[in-house]
Amino acid sequence: MVASVFRLTIQTVGHVHYLPMLAAVMATALVAQRPATFTAIVLSVIADMLILPRQGIANAVVHAALFVAVALVMAEVCHRLASRSALLDSILASVPVVTLNGEGRILRITPAAADLLGVTPDEALSRPFSTFAADFDTTALAAVMDGAPLSLPATGSWLARRPDGEIVPMTIHASLLSPSVDPERMVLSLGDQRQTTAANERMRDLMNQLSKSWRLNSMGEMAATLAHELNQPLTAATVYLHAGQTDIARAGPLGDSAGRALDLAKTQLIRAGDIIRRMREFVSTGARELTDQRVSSMIEDLRPLFDLIRMDTGVVIRVDVRDVGDHVLADRIQFQQAINNLVRNAVDAVAGRDLGLVRITGRSLGNQGYEIVVEDDGPGIPEDQMDRIFQPMTTTKASGMGLGLSVTRSIIESHDAVLTVGRSPLGGAAFSFCLSPVLELEAA
Repeated sequence: MVASVFRLTIQTVGHVHYLPMLAAVMATALVAQRPATFTAIVLSVIADMLILPRQGIANAVVHAALFVAVALVMAEVCHRLASRSALLDSILASVPVVTLNGEGRILRITPAAADLLGVTPDEALSRPFSTFAADFDTTALAAVMDGAPLSLPATGSWLARRPDGEIVPMTIHASLLSPSVDPERMVLSLGDQRQTTAANERMRDLMNQLSKSWRLNSMGEMAATLAHELNQPLTAATVYLHAGQTDIARAGPLGDSAGRALDLAKTQLIRAGDIIRRMREFVSTGARELTDQRVSSMIEDLRPLFDLIRMDTGVVIRVDVRDVGDHVLADRIQFQQAINNLVRNAVDAVAGRDLGLVRITGRSLGNQGYEIVVEDDGPGIPEDQMDRIFQPMTTTKASGMGLGLSVTRSIIESHDAVLTVGRSPLGGAAFSFCLSPVLELEAA
C-alpha cells in the first residue's frame, strides 16, 4: 500500500512502472518468510496493473514477467542477507563482546558480556569500561588515536568486579577499529575464566590430597618397618634387664633399690613393645572406608595430573578404561594414589626414550571383578628383581626411597586385591590388579 501510494504520487513525473513495488518486495523479504514475499510480488503485480493499464495483454504480461523475475532474485538475496544477519546476531548474543569509544565508554554490549559483568545491557551503556576492570587502562586509547603504539596487550588476563562484589577472572582480547567506524574505536572480546580457575583449583586440591596421602602412606610403611626392627632390640633389652635383676637379687637387701629401678625400666620397655605392636597391627590391618566408586571416574580425575606429567617428560599416557561394569568399592583417594604411583614409576622407566608410552587399561571381568593394568614400553623389570620389587626400601633409582611400590601394594591389598607384575606386550613392565565388584563385596 505504501509503495502504491508513492507510485501514484510520482506518476506525474514519469512512468516508473514496478520500481516502487520492487522496494516493497525487498522490505518484505528482509522481515518475513518466502510465502509472504510471494504474496507481496503478486499484490505488486495486481496493484501496478490497476494503477497503470497496459496497452494489450502481451505488454502487461512481459512487464509483469520481468518484474517477477527481478523481484524473485532480489527477494532471494534479501532472504540470504536476513538469514546471515540473524546468524550473526545469534552468534554475538552468545559471545561476550563490548565496543568502546575513544574515551573508553561502552557503546555496545552483548547480553553474554553484560551477564559476565553482572549488569543489564542498558545499565552498561555509556559507562566507562574501567568501572568493571579497573586495571584495564583505557587512557592508552588516546595515545593510540594520536599515533602512538598500543600500550595495552592484545590479549591478557584481568579481574572484573561485578556490582555485587564478586571478582570474575576473565581474558580480554582488544582490537582497534578503523577511524572510519567512528565513534566506536575498540572491540573487546571477553572470556570467562571462572570454570578454568575452578578446574585448576580442583586439580591443585587433588594433587595436594594425593601428596598428603603419599606422605601418610610412606610414614605408615616406615613406621611398620621401624616397629619390626625395634621390637627385637627392645625384647633383648628386656631379657638383659631381667638377668640383671636376678644377679642383683643375690646381693640381698643392698640390691633392693637397684632391683626396683631395673624393674621399672623393664616395665617401660615392655610398655614400649606393646605400643609398637599395636602400631604394627593398625598399619598392617587398619580398616579403610570403602564406598561405591566408578573406576572410570576415579581415573578421569587424574587426567590433569597425567597432562602435567606428559608436558614435563614428553611421555605419552594413554587411558583406555571402559565404563561398563566399573562399579567397585574403593577408597577414592587411596586408589588414585596407587594409580599415580604406578604411572610415575612407568614414566620414569621410559624417560629419555623418543617415543615413550604408558598405557592404562581397565575392563570388566564380570563376576571375577574389574581389572586395571598399567604398562609401559620401557626396558621392563629384570627377572631376578620380580620377587623383591615390592619390598620396602627396595629401589632401582639412585635417589629413590624404595617406598613407592611397597605403599602401592599395601593400598591394593587393603582393597582385598593383589598387585602383580609381569611383562607387557609393549615390551616393558605391566602392573595389574583386580577389584571385586560392588555386589560381590556387599554379598560377602
